[in-house]
Amino acid sequence: MTSAPATRATRLPSLTGLRWIAALLVFAFHIATMGIVAEPGVKAVLDKAFALGLSGVEFFFILSGFVLVWSYRDGEPRRTFLRRRLAKIYPNHLVTFAVALAVAFWFADPVAPWAAIGNLLLVQAWIPLDGYFYSVNNVSWSLSCELAFYLCLPLVLPWLRRARVGVLWAVVVAVPLLILALWPAQLLVPEESRWWFTQIFPVTRSAEFWMGAAAAELLRRGRWRGPNLAAASLLFVAVWVVAALWIRAEFWAALLAVAYLLVIAAAADADVRGRRTPWRARPMVWLGEVSFAFYLVHVLVMTTVLRLTGNWGTGLREWWGPLAVLGFLLVNLLFAAALHHWVEMPLMRRLGPPRRARRAAATAAPAPSVPAPRPAPAGPVTAPATPARSVEYAGWRDPG
Repeated sequence: MTSAPATRATRLPSLTGLRWIAALLVFAFHIATMGIVAEPGVKAVLDKAFALGLSGVEFFFILSGFVLVWSYRDGEPRRTFLRRRLAKIYPNHLVTFAVALAVAFWFADPVAPWAAIGNLLLVQAWIPLDGYFYSVNNVSWSLSCELAFYLCLPLVLPWLRRARVGVLWAVVVAVPLLILALWPAQLLVPEESRWWFTQIFPVTRSAEFWMGAAAAELLRRGRWRGPNLAAASLLFVAVWVVAALWIRAEFWAALLAVAYLLVIAAAADADVRGRRTPWRARPMVWLGEVSFAFYLVHVLVMTTVLRLTGNWGTGLREWWGPLAVLGFLLVNLLFAAALHHWVEMPLMRRLGPPRRARRAAATAAPAPSVPAPRPAPAGPVTAPATPARSVEYAGWRDPG
């Protein structure tokens, strides 16, 4: 499939809907690893089906790179871009950080002050010490990585806009191979730091972000080649099943990186062409919009409830286990909706760049045109003048 050239102000609502699927995979992974369902038969199915669920974070990173390059406002000052990104992630982070500290105080859990400060400043993913990168609200380690990506993107983007198509394709192809190479490369790292090196370290995880960024630039120029959404979705399901049943764990991340990217690019291309997809339906878009808040609250809510009820580490037998899973899904959605509506959206408007800065960025001159290969059927496509707001930060709406 050849991608359609990007048009001005093209929105990508399907990517917002897909965010919810990724968030659901992470939720299911934690459901399985926390042992909430105690019935052996059901637990075995959950463990097998969602062992790969942690790769939902990989999906987020690829999608984040894709969306931010797609929606980047050429000519926008770096400080304005960073202010928008911080206004996106910090309000929810601060609220969940405070709640997590309150929960730790309630249970008399020890909290290392320096670890808490690192978490507050979102630098914890750079610290390869137990009790640091998973400190306070442990899922916020991924925000530490995202913040690093945000700081790098304005520096790399001018090169990305000028890069030849062959170079962009080389990035897309090289990243899964690099992910595979991490397994032997981790032997060079002290054993106690290998999990951090392969799963947490922002430099390592940035490969997925740049893979998505390169693919977005290809689609932006109309030079993406890949299957349509139906074929990409079937391929993803096939990869998931085959990997879960027969492939060794060290190959999972590389295989799923390819499958995720194909689905993301195909969904974005469908939106560019104006085609209907199941992911752009209003309920799916809403779920995608609250997925950031859902991601930040889900582990905190589940561990707190399980500890308060005395079920932490024991699981729930018979039908109580599946009922608890459904209850956790609904309760987390309720908390996520409240956080999104009363914290995330209002503070994004208040803390984001002033309207004057947004209007100036929207009318800024586009980036210099990019030389296309000689046999190119069409010239390079100008970047969207306004961002795909409904999918900024890998799918979370920016009202500005």
